[in-house]
Amino acid sequence: MTLLSVNLNKIAVLRNARGGHEPDLATAANTCIAAGCGGITVHPRPDRRHITPEDVALLAGLTQGRVEYNLEGNPFAPPRPGYPGFIELVRQSRPTQATLVPDSDNQITSDHGFDLMRDAGRLAPIVSELNALGCRVSLFVDIGITQGFELARTMGVARVELYTGPYAKAFAAGSPEIELRRCADTARRARNAGLAVNAGHDLNQRNLPALKRAIPDLAEVSIGHALISEALYEGLERTVRNYVAILT
Repeated sequence: MTLLSVNLNKIAVLRNARGGHEPDLATAANTCIAAGCGGITVHPRPDRRHITPEDVALLAGLTQGRVEYNLEGNPFAPPRPGYPGFIELVRQSRPTQATLVPDSDNQITSDHGFDLMRDAGRLAPIVSELNALGCRVSLFVDIGITQGFELARTMGVARVELYTGPYAKAFAAGSPEIELRRCADTARRARNAGLAVNAGHDLNQRNLPALKRAIPDLAEVSIGHALISEALYEGLERTVRNYVAILT
């Protein structure tokens, strides 16, 4: 079974648009957990546009002993007022998994992965520090890469997360075959190096089944934008259950 980790960023977007506490992040997380998800994901950004460091602490307590907690972020983004830096957030919240993503401050959403060969030198001490904090480390990578998986495993990385945006775009256009093969090939190369494989970005109930068939041993998918969008029509509990059924 592939674990579903629900990304709650969009719940925080709605809350922050109005101010106050609605929709309530804790209620959303508890609803997802009750519906059978195996994890909660958040990607706090330095500008506090959605998930805040306070939210990170809240969800750390809420998920403890219940489901996995996945904290995403750019480990090179410096601390600033209102944002202590990604490593410090990990130190404070001790998530199950730290997913490292090379996004800049002004990106609307993540749109590319690390170059494992080029970035290994910078990433190695961070991976070591995160492992020392007891976190499983995953690196966001592009589909189609062919090098660097063995190097990543050597420096203590446990997983890679496939950036599935190109596959989702091709699926929506009606011609997903090439991108789906690239996803499967990248996953195979990662597994051969001893890495487990996660996936995320623009996945939804329509395109997820084919990806799951192409990568049967997919460890985890992290889904937020589409899941929350679909929940506006179907309800959050039912939508989470639909995804869990696809992944079982």
